[in-house]
Amino acid sequence: MARPRTLLLVLAGGAGGRLELLTDHRAKPAVPYGGSYRLIDVSLSNAHHSGIDDVWVIEQFHPVSLTDHLANGRPWDLDRTHGGLLTLHPHLGTEREGWHQGTADALWRQAPLIREFDPDHLVVVSADAIYALDYDTVVAAHAEGGGDVTMVTTRRPIEEAGRYGVVETGDGDRITNYVYKPDEPATDLIANEVFVFRPSALLDVLGSLEEDGGDLGDHALPQLVDAGAAREYRFDAYWRDVGTVPAYLESHLELVGDDPAIRLDDPAWPMLTRGGHHGPARLARGAEVADSLLSAGCDVAGSVERSVLSPGVIVEPGASVTDSVLLHGAVVRRGARVRGAIVDTGAEIGAGASLDGTDDVVLVGAGARVAKDEEVTGGGRVARENT
Repeated sequence: MARPRTLLLVLAGGAGGRLELLTDHRAKPAVPYGGSYRLIDVSLSNAHHSGIDDVWVIEQFHPVSLTDHLANGRPWDLDRTHGGLLTLHPHLGTEREGWHQGTADALWRQAPLIREFDPDHLVVVSADAIYALDYDTVVAAHAEGGGDVTMVTTRRPIEEAGRYGVVETGDGDRITNYVYKPDEPATDLIANEVFVFRPSALLDVLGSLEEDGGDLGDHALPQLVDAGAAREYRFDAYWRDVGTVPAYLESHLELVGDDPAIRLDDPAWPMLTRGGHHGPARLARGAEVADSLLSAGCDVAGSVERSVLSPGVIVEPGASVTDSVLLHGAVVRRGARVRGAIVDTGAEIGAGASLDGTDDVVLVGAGARVAKDEEVTGGGRVARENT
């Protein structure tokens, strides 16, 4: 018996404005994460480990930053003669041309391609959360349940639930109500942006909405729930949305220490990414490093504690980095103090400078410079000056 044909669609076209300076010059799914990875590596690695060979990535904002990283799908064994990775962009020349105006609209514009591909199951995921999930297990549960959509659900603190689609359930796994980003959430159970659809059901709903589709949560998902065709798949393992600056930093701090919330290098489910070209990390005599992740090519002569350093980061003698994330090629000069900060690619913290994000994250943009002995306190934002 032939295996059912599953298509994974990664929604990777959002502007990512809540990540502020981190998405000024790159797509949100291309934002570095965990030292050596990118956010989109999560969904692509899950696809690989789940045995899904057909993956489409819908791009829009800053597409080059993402396409360059995807490398034709090679890191995830998606560089195939038949199937594999396909990147989709806004286009001209058909009745569905133009910019995507939300996730449902993005899918509606690709509906003819989806119908032509004719999958048995359509998995739709976003690219801004950290988790390890076997999509094929969810697909199997969806097929057994016989509904039009299976939403992967997880619990979040009630004060956060209003940022997502909030789910109410009835008997068994049946979803009885779904409200997108409510002001007053009825429960702490949310849809975590992993969905399995019966393709014809989703495409029929999108066809009825056409250009008014907006996001999936606006009309499409409520319509499927109201029809009694929605089920949940409960996911109780680690899941973290990193779509805001504070959440991005907090999730990194959950990677370090003796008992990290999730291991990106888990031998049973490793995160896969495009390979780099850096040599080993270097720790100078006198360097102090504790509860941290250091990527290839780092050069540390100062102190680093409870932090994550991407490839090529330099921490000079006498400098200290605590509870922070330093992205590719960032430099912390002698005597500088960095605490509770995110320092983007190629930024430089001058000698003797101080970043103190203890109460509110400090964010230094790509290529920005913090002057010698300058102080930046909680909530500060340092962008690169125009030249």
